[in-house]
Amino acid sequence: MDRHRGKGEGEIDKATLRRRALDARDGLSEETRIEKSMAIADHGAGQLTFEAGTIVAGFMPIRSEPDPRPLMASLAERGARLCLPVVLDSTTIVFRELIRGATLVPTGFGTLGPDADAAVVHPGLMLVPLAAFDRNGHRIGYGAGHYDRAIARQVAEGIHPRLVGIAFDLQEIDAVPTEPHDHPLDCVLTETGLRAFATDAFHDTR
Repeated sequence: MDRHRGKGEGEIDKATLRRRALDARDGLSEETRIEKSMAIADHGAGQLTFEAGTIVAGFMPIRSEPDPRPLMASLAERGARLCLPVVLDSTTIVFRELIRGATLVPTGFGTLGPDADAAVVHPGLMLVPLAAFDRNGHRIGYGAGHYDRAIARQVAEGIHPRLVGIAFDLQEIDAVPTEPHDHPLDCVLTETGLRAFATDAFHDTR
């Protein structure tokens, strides 16, 4: 697999690394993305562990992202409660519960989510979209910092969600430049399976 260089290998910044990873992802055909998304769902169904009733944050795919909806449906069948992120303003997202038949409305960044009547919840497991990731579980998001702030708010309240990156293998890079506010992933789920990092308490899922 071709990998891009991170800090320490030419001092390439996050914006450049993000663009390269997204360009590679954008190069996948729609048919290939569908096939890889289904493989992600199959691996996640067999390898992600959680207790029944756990609130799982998914997301609605935009642009060339993996489609997590087949995985979300599988997790719901196993007893997960689902929720989706909703952008409240330029700095804040909350998670609203997703129930069968819920009304979905535009919720920022070209995606959809439950309307204001839905309950705001705190996920115990988060499926995290990303632009790039490295072998240590560091991720590059899309630049707005919404997920980092949402995770930080939960941690401040004593809630430590398990963070599962959702990506294609070609989004892996050698090294992500890190900052103090970054929250590393516990594991990443791609079309070739689930990889746990040092932060993940569920080491049997590797």
